[in-house]
Amino acid sequence: MPKLFLALILALAPLAAAAAEFGVSPIRLDFERGARSAAITVSNDDARPLRMQLRLMQWTQDAGGADVYLESDELVYFPRMMTVPPGEKRLVRVGLKTLAGDQERSYRLYLDELPDNARPGVSGVNFTIRFALPIFLPAAVERKPSGVIESLTLSDGKLRVTVRNDGNRHFRISSVAARSAAGFAAESPGWYLLPGARRVHTIEIPAEACRGLRRIDVSVKAEPLSLEGGLDVEPGMCAP
Repeated sequence: MPKLFLALILALAPLAAAAAEFGVSPIRLDFERGARSAAITVSNDDARPLRMQLRLMQWTQDAGGADVYLESDELVYFPRMMTVPPGEKRLVRVGLKTLAGDQERSYRLYLDELPDNARPGVSGVNFTIRFALPIFLPAAVERKPSGVIESLTLSDGKLRVTVRNDGNRHFRISSVAARSAAGFAAESPGWYLLPGARRVHTIEIPAEACRGLRRIDVSVKAEPLSLEGGLDVEPGMCAP
């Protein structure tokens, strides 16, 4: 499984205590259909003990596609506090409380390093690391990922691409790209899009480039989707 090593490099090392180095594997947790529990491995790659606190948050997205996190007890997870000695590993177990529903459910398990104020010989500020592990619980009947470009608009030189997830499982957009036969090309980064959510991706088109456009084509790349759309450009859509 992939492993993510987390380290914080501080330019002002004499004035601040560095955060610990630790690894989390896997870096996201996708429950298999029918599975009731899963495990995460936390490894301490530092020379001092690693103290951590764990918290579960329900992960949804609002009407604008922004992530919303609310503390949740919908999953069982243990331990909630732990100490990992140097060079050792600890398992975190996560279990289900309820049966699968019509849609995939999403969570984030926060692993927060606790400050080590008692560390001898260190003065100044303690820096700590937070790692937010995505957890996905599949729907009872899972369909293929499905999304649409819901709308394309251009005004004041800003191209707005609204993408909606009309399926019952998440997908992650890698990029939203705009291109034209006149040579203009620009991209907007993507993010997770949860079931039923929509997000507006904005790409700014400089006034001079915009006035030379007659049409702009848009492509949305996601795993495992590829969405295409296009828009005829009129001069009044560009920035003054």
